Amino acid sequence: MAALVALVLVLGAAGGAFAWYKFFREEPQPEWITNDPDMRFKYGSIGAERDAGIPYWIFYVLPRVFPDLLPGPGGYASFGVVWEEGQELPVGFSKKVAGFPRVANNCASCHVASYRTAPDAPPVLVPAGPNHTLNLWAFFRFLVDCAKDPRFNADNLMAEIRLVTGMSFVDRMLYRFLIIPVTKKRLLERERQFAWLYRADFPPWGRGRDDAMNLTKYFMIRWPMDDSLGPTDMPSIWNLGKYKPERGMRLNFAGDSHDPYSVIIDSALGLLGAPPKDNAEFLGHVKWIQDYVTAKRAPPYPFPIDAAQAERGKAVFDAACAACHASARTGTVVPLAEIGTSRDRIDTWNEKAAREANEVVRDMGIERPGLVEAPLTGYVAAFLDGIWLRAPYLHNGSVPSLRDLLLPPAERPATFWRGYDVYDPARAGFVSSGPEAERAGTRHDVAAKGGGNQGHAFGTDLPAADKDALVEYLKTL
Repeated sequence: MAALVALVLVLGAAGGAFAWYKFFREEPQPEWITNDPDMRFKYGSIGAERDAGIPYWIFYVLPRVFPDLLPGPGGYASFGVVWEEGQELPVGFSKKVAGFPRVANNCASCHVASYRTAPDAPPVLVPAGPNHTLNLWAFFRFLVDCAKDPRFNADNLMAEIRLVTGMSFVDRMLYRFLIIPVTKKRLLERERQFAWLYRADFPPWGRGRDDAMNLTKYFMIRWPMDDSLGPTDMPSIWNLGKYKPERGMRLNFAGDSHDPYSVIIDSALGLLGAPPKDNAEFLGHVKWIQDYVTAKRAPPYPFPIDAAQAERGKAVFDAACAACHASARTGTVVPLAEIGTSRDRIDTWNEKAAREANEVVRDMGIERPGLVEAPLTGYVAAFLDGIWLRAPYLHNGSVPSLRDLLLPPAERPATFWRGYDVYDPARAGFVSSGPEAERAGTRHDVAAKGGGNQGHAFGTDLPAADKDALVEYLKTL
């Protein structure tokens, strides 16, 4: 009897060790990621792999099995992800072993910009810049649509995986009977929370936009779907230290968060999709990201600048723009009645949602100043560092260039193409029309819900020469 008990204990211990090794052990990422700050920001794990990650080999073969569900040719590149030559994954995708290799997202998915100075020029990557090419709406739908498709089964996925890698018998069995079915189940669980992405009366977000507060509503506090839609441009997050909460400054487009620390925590929790396994480790990642983006500065304008013209533009800026964008008012909320832009983003969030979200985070044992528990009344007067790279403009990205922003709202483009990465120095924005912009981009229609280009009529009545000078000065910021 004693021998039998001993055997059971040995087998139990062996089974436990096997389960730990195959499903729970964690291995550090390679030093080329962890020892280089830019690489860590672009590819480093923030701990999202365990709960929100997709098994690496499933992630690898999804575009091969479901090419018809992609927005275009090119695999994951069709989503407009930033992809460096020689890297196995796009920027903003981390790979880490948590039992087995898994892929998750980090902050760089939305916050690394890419631009080209000419169609035949190589892309320039700018960490902490806005990813204006990413079609996040299409990426979310792709994952859910794959899981809903009857082709998402062990036979089809394993047949494709066998073409690209060898697996041991044990790993093949684990993938076939456990990892693939569980992945399908978890992706299907997201369908209800992503339901508003499938509404026929809601337009797609378009490249470079994110309906952030609805994501918070439906994932963090799990509210039922409502009729709000407020996609906004991916923001730049360089030089976050310029925001001073003690001076009344607020974060996010509508001023709904108190400080950079809170914004990074809430964004990272959204990527984790679950409470952190270890709060100290999680907050260590948050602190590292905050230090990194605080130290980052906006990149210089990559084309020649007419210094004399820019000097004249400085005087125009001081007279027409500085009261909001270079004063004590900068970083604070400007009332909607004054700025006159689309209110759709404001309508996606409210005081009750902020209270509930703050409570969820407190229940995780995480302390932060958090979301502002007050009605939203307008939009933050933005700092303008690196404004040349932050096209399209207004909070919802409804105006393609700085030149267009200086036109009266009725004269601004009613439609244009978002997401092409070639810069147009003549208009101070990205190329937004023509065959290449149409091929690479998504169509923005200002008449669609969440896309209005009204408001911010400041500077629209300036003489043409003053507008020329002002745009030249803005390139220097």
